[in-house]
Amino acid sequence: INMAEKKVKITQIKSAIGYRHQSKDTLKALGLKKMNSSVIKVVSPAIKGMIISINHLLKVEDIK
Repeated sequence: INMAEKKVKITQIKSAIGYRHQSKDTLKALGLKKMNSSVIKVVSPAIKGMIISINHLLKVEDIK
């Protein structure tokens, strides 16, 4: 197993209503469409940056 391919499960735990449009675009870019929906992503600098920018809307869990 390649350790560089670290994965995270990203879940939207808060609505994007009332947040700026950029936050909604970031959710869309991550593939999150609804409340409590989850996606599994390989950690990269781009994904990390997206998570940091909207971490108030997300719950992030490491996947072994």
